[in-house]
Amino acid sequence: MTLVILACALPQYQLWWPLFVILFYVLSPLPTIVAKRYAQQSQSTSCVELSVFLTMGLIVSCFALPIVLTRTETIKAGACYLTLCGNVVVYVTLLGYFLLFDNDDSDYGLW
Repeated sequence: MTLVILACALPQYQLWWPLFVILFYVLSPLPTIVAKRYAQQSQSTSCVELSVFLTMGLIVSCFALPIVLTRTETIKAGACYLTLCGNVVVYVTLLGYFLLFDNDDSDYGLW
């Protein structure tokens, strides 16, 4: 989040358009969370596949938004790079959370 805020608040950029990626940060884990809750009640894999598709669409949109804003010269390239680096940090953190702490059959003896 610090990188995204820096992309907006540094004196040479001073535009708050890159802050719209926070919407994607909030929306991207929702399809996976809903599908895991629904998949516990039924054995359908189509719900899980749809949630993965929607999640990947939101993640690609999050990376595409700063690039499109840079191409239309709404934001500068430095703000785009800072936003993209912030995206990588946020999504690696979300991936780590889902891989480490969301397993139902994990062995807690390793901790």
